[in-house]
Amino acid sequence: MREDSSILKVSGLNVKFDGHIILENVSFDVKRDDTLAIIGPNGAGKTVLFRAILGLIPFEGTITWAPDVKIGYVPQRLAVEKDLPLTVREFLSLKENDQRQIDNALREVGFLENASHLHNDLRVLSTSIGDLSGGEFQRVLIAYALLGNPNVLLFDEPTVGVDVAGEETVYSLIHKLQAKSDLTIIFISHELEIVYQHATTALCLNKSEICFGPPKEVVDKKALIKMYGEGITFYKHADIESIYSHHEHHTHHDH
Repeated sequence: MREDSSILKVSGLNVKFDGHIILENVSFDVKRDDTLAIIGPNGAGKTVLFRAILGLIPFEGTITWAPDVKIGYVPQRLAVEKDLPLTVREFLSLKENDQRQIDNALREVGFLENASHLHNDLRVLSTSIGDLSGGEFQRVLIAYALLGNPNVLLFDEPTVGVDVAGEETVYSLIHKLQAKSDLTIIFISHELEIVYQHATTALCLNKSEICFGPPKEVVDKKALIKMYGEGITFYKHADIESIYSHHEHHTHHDH
């Protein structure tokens, strides 16, 4: 048993751009094997928080990763030209030369694991990455992040630009990855029921920290109003409105 079960500690985090406060006094811990969801409206600082904990931007405060941390990052978007002459296998080979490691990562994301789908999977893997569907490309990005056997995976809104069927696949894949030992997942999402289903802990942001803890305990009406304003509703899934059906007036917020 490890003495300290935290893999990430953030204390008093502040980020400013051109004198404007983007994040103010944000503090939280992430335990090993936990799944942390970061939620909040546009402009809340969610992606900025990711950039800060990855050490990509200046900040004030302290961010401490465990000494053994290995991070895999899945971006929200990756602009790819349609005519880019790079197949899926070639793209993955940019990071890893060992073909067995590449095949293992592909199996982790659902390619090559089913004999009945093998022919189609092999077709996908020889396809230029610019010709993939949104869902296929997202799975390839996750495979890329898994190369090198990380013990932390960061997902920045993993289903942006993915159709509904692909979205279900991506989240079922995240659910499958959660079962792996020594894998901590941190993801950004706008979808409350996804947070309830998949996160062990939620961090509510609107430039400052609004709530932190188990989602069903801390992501309540009070926290949602602080983040989104009176009469909020989530933009996509009907069951959100049934959870908060006691709201008298609904206004839609684009994500």
